[in-house]
Amino acid sequence: MGVRRPEPVPARLRARDVLRVGAVGLRTRPLRAFLSGLGIAIGIAAMVAVVGISSSSGAELDRRLSALGTNLLTVSPGTSLLGEQAQLPADAEAMIERIGPVRQVSSVGEVSGAKVYRSERIPEAQTGGISTYAARLDLPATVGATLRHGTWLNAATERYPAAVLGADAARRLGVGAVGPETQVVVGGVRFTVVGVLDPVALAAELDSGVFVGRPVAEERLGFDGRPTTLYTRSDESRLEDVRAVLAATANPQAPNEVDVSRPSDALAAKQASSQAFANLLLGVGAVALLVGGVGVANTMVISVLERRAEIGLRRALGATRGQVRTQFLAESLLLSALGGAGGVLLGAGVTTGYALSSGWPSVVPAWATAGGLAATLLVGAVAGLYPAVRASHLSPTEALAAT
Repeated sequence: MGVRRPEPVPARLRARDVLRVGAVGLRTRPLRAFLSGLGIAIGIAAMVAVVGISSSSGAELDRRLSALGTNLLTVSPGTSLLGEQAQLPADAEAMIERIGPVRQVSSVGEVSGAKVYRSERIPEAQTGGISTYAARLDLPATVGATLRHGTWLNAATERYPAAVLGADAARRLGVGAVGPETQVVVGGVRFTVVGVLDPVALAAELDSGVFVGRPVAEERLGFDGRPTTLYTRSDESRLEDVRAVLAATANPQAPNEVDVSRPSDALAAKQASSQAFANLLLGVGAVALLVGGVGVANTMVISVLERRAEIGLRRALGATRGQVRTQFLAESLLLSALGGAGGVLLGAGVTTGYALSSGWPSVVPAWATAGGLAATLLVGAVAGLYPAVRASHLSPTEALAAT
C-alpha cells in the first residue's frame, strides 16, 4: 500500500500581502474604483459639510451673543440698613480680581459735585443730567464700548484735563467733533474732549457720562477713589458661582449693602441656541451617515457580485474560503478608507470656503470627521462581508461556470 501524502497547508497571508491582494481589484479596475470611491466620498463630504457648516453657523451665533455681554456682571452699592446710600470700599476692584473665574474687571467712580457744562456761560442749573466719572483705562474693553470719534484715555491723557464723552452727553453738549479747540467745563475746570463714544449697549448708564482719568479726577476734582460701579467678565460656565461671591468679595464687612446684576438674558439665549444646534447636528449627522452608509453598501455589494468568477478561479487555484473573504474585505476597507478620507477633505474644504465667504469662523467638529471615517469603514466591512462569504461558499466549478 502506498503512503498517503499529507495535503499541503495553504500559506497564510501576512498583513502586507492582504493589502497588496486587496488593492489588486482597485488597480485592475481604476475607473470603477474611482467612481465607487467618489460615491463614498460624496456621501461623507455631505455629512462633514452639513455638520461643519452648521457648527460654523452656531459658532458665529455664539460669538455674536457673547458680544452682547453674556458673561458681564455689574456690582454697585446698595442701601444700608438705615436706608442710606451705601459705598463700595476703595479696594473692591482689587479684591474682585482675585476671583479665579473672573477674566476682566473695570470700574467707574462718579465724581459728585463735578457738574458738566459746554462753557462757563451756561447757567449753573442747566446741567443736562450729565454725570462725571473717573474711569479705568480698560473700561471700553470690559463693557464692549467703541469710539465714534477720537480716542480713549491712555496712560498720558488720564493725568491731564482730557475727557471722553458718552453718546448722549455729547449730544446734549452739542459736541460733534473732537480736537484741541473742543472743550467742556467739568467741575469748574476746562477739559479737552479727546473722544466720543458710541452708545454702549451693555451699560446704557454710561451714555450720559463724561469720563476723565482717575489721577486728574483725584487731583483736580476731589475724587475720593471709591468706585461706584464695577464691571466684571467671567467664564460663562462659572458665572453663577461668581455672582454668588461678588457681594461678599467686594464688601466683606457689609455684603448685604452690595447690589449684583443678574446674568444677561443673552446668556440664556446662547445656551438655548447651543442646545438646539447640538440636537440639530445629531439629527443631521445621523441622516447623513445613513445615506453615506447605504451608498457604501450598494457599491460594495455590486463590486463583490461582479467578481464571482474571479472568486471561483482563486478557489480552483487553491485559495481557501478564509483567504477569499479576507481579500474582498481588505478591498472593501481600502475603498471605503480612500473614499472616506477624500470625503472628509472635501467636506472640510467646502465648510472652510463657505465659512470664510460668510465671515464665520470655520469649525469642523472632530467627531464628524472621526465618525465619518469610522462609519465608512464599519459599513464597508459589513457590506463586503456578506457577499464575500456567500461567494466563497460556491464550489470552484459553479463559480467558474458563471464566466
